[in-house]
Amino acid sequence: MSEVTRDGDAQEFARAASRKIIHVDMDAFYASVEQRDNPDLRGRPVAVGGDGPRGVVAAASYEARAHGVRSAMPSVTARRKCPELIFVRPRFDVYRAVSGQIRAVFAEHTDLIEPLSLDEAYLDVTENKGGVASATELARIIRARIKAVTGLTASAGISYCKFLAKLASDLNKPNGQAVITPRQGPAFVAALPIARFHGVGPATAARMERLGIHTGADLRAWTLADLQAQFGKAGGWYHRISRGIDTRPVQPDRQRKSIGTEDTFPADLTDLAQARRETAAMAVKVWRLLDDRRLTARTVTLKVKYADFRQITRSRTLSVPLASAAETQALAFALLDPLFPTPKGIRLIGVTLSTLGDPDAAPPEGRQLTLL
Repeated sequence: MSEVTRDGDAQEFARAASRKIIHVDMDAFYASVEQRDNPDLRGRPVAVGGDGPRGVVAAASYEARAHGVRSAMPSVTARRKCPELIFVRPRFDVYRAVSGQIRAVFAEHTDLIEPLSLDEAYLDVTENKGGVASATELARIIRARIKAVTGLTASAGISYCKFLAKLASDLNKPNGQAVITPRQGPAFVAALPIARFHGVGPATAARMERLGIHTGADLRAWTLADLQAQFGKAGGWYHRISRGIDTRPVQPDRQRKSIGTEDTFPADLTDLAQARRETAAMAVKVWRLLDDRRLTARTVTLKVKYADFRQITRSRTLSVPLASAAETQALAFALLDPLFPTPKGIRLIGVTLSTLGDPDAAPPEGRQLTLL
């Protein structure tokens, strides 16, 4: 590595290291809400989700996790791992209400809040409303306040960047917190297994392992040029994060990237007409969600999961925004129809709209349905 690159890395690291970021993650959120509201469930293995042959675990209590039950696991598999598992139907209206209480706690301390989901968020507390100098102490205050308001426990990670704060929040779960300081950051990343890196999925991790990259230290040994040659634009991210550098800001106004819905069916679909009916309903639903949020979209993505759990996606992007629910439906049909006749039954279909934008930016007339 040249001196210029080293100097550049040092400057970038110094800029990032001046921040104080907390990642707050609720402990087994959905399941904990159910155990809070029903004393009979406390101390018992609980799964939130459907218990039927097509059911999927949305969340599992720590008692269930001890038996190997995990979120996104088919319910039949979860039941096999833990015969005494108690299934509870999800109550998303309740979870959203509790999430609102939690975010109100965050807002007592900072306006720089980036929610990732109902149960986790990044907080930039470099400057905070209470003037608390220690981010570690502020994390304790926030966790205690969440407990007092909701009766639920949260874990927290404290660091100088989002990447490490999120990792740290997992280190002492449940109901704990951990700190990774700027001094500790590079060494922590060096020892980190490559599969735990944000942005490295299973396929990329396997590819890296074939290249001899097993840890952050292995990744750090590669030059920026070599990483970009192997991984394209992502190579720059891998190069920086292997050195403990993550300058991404906490973004309270982070724009939504997509709007979608999906459904798992009681019986596999093999008939095109039936699949079209399900897809049409989803297309109308996502269009309404888009319209409610005063957004436009140019991309329609169809997701299909077969009976053997193999999953495919098909997308089309227009040169101009979608004009109506009918057009959304027509585009979804154009993606669905070539999949039939299908050799396997379809257990799940999803429709997602993306490439979102401001409706005021859309051309008012002269639009053409042009597939890119």
